[in-house]
Amino acid sequence: MTITVALVDDQTLVREGIRSLLSLSDRVEVVAEGDDGEAAVRVGLEARPDVILMDVRMPKMNGIEAIGALRAAGVHSPVIILTTFDDHQLVLEGIRAGAKGYLLKDVSLESLIDAIESVHAGKTMMQPAITETLLKGLQGHSAGFESADLPEPLTTRETEVLRLMAGGYSNREISTALHKSEGTIKNHVSSILSKLGVRDRTRAVLRAIEMGAI
Repeated sequence: MTITVALVDDQTLVREGIRSLLSLSDRVEVVAEGDDGEAAVRVGLEARPDVILMDVRMPKMNGIEAIGALRAAGVHSPVIILTTFDDHQLVLEGIRAGAKGYLLKDVSLESLIDAIESVHAGKTMMQPAITETLLKGLQGHSAGFESADLPEPLTTRETEVLRLMAGGYSNREISTALHKSEGTIKNHVSSILSKLGVRDRTRAVLRAIEMGAI
């Protein structure tokens, strides 16, 4: 099934470049475009795309504000923030606003397609470089959290897995790094999500960062 995409960016050349890139794949189709935050809401309402690719810094309404406006208008298409900016505060604001993915514009075609398919399937997608930006940007902002403060503390192994998750590693990559089966790592991840009270890996990393766990 082809996934329909709306592309919103205030720079015409950037939109044309991304559209041309996506046209190389038969897995997605760009069905609408906009050049500012207000246009994002309009194309969301009119085209009802499966996924919205959107810049952060745009005139009239920035990308983060546009996510809120889309939700208020009843448009619940998952949004991937696609930008040249890697400021950690923008990343946090975008995710808190409801963005399901956050990628830099230098992402490869295959990674971009994978991200579109992931958020369309209900998952979240954060480029490893973005996670690294979060960790570096939030260094020194620890909340003094200890795993013992949780109702059920994280084990030493779970903390190791959580740190690798923060580095953007997949379950398979974590299993290789720790010399454990992929099934065992999946169990650890499920336990981490449960203990942190979150639903997905991205929120687990953000929660751990906020609590000073990593």
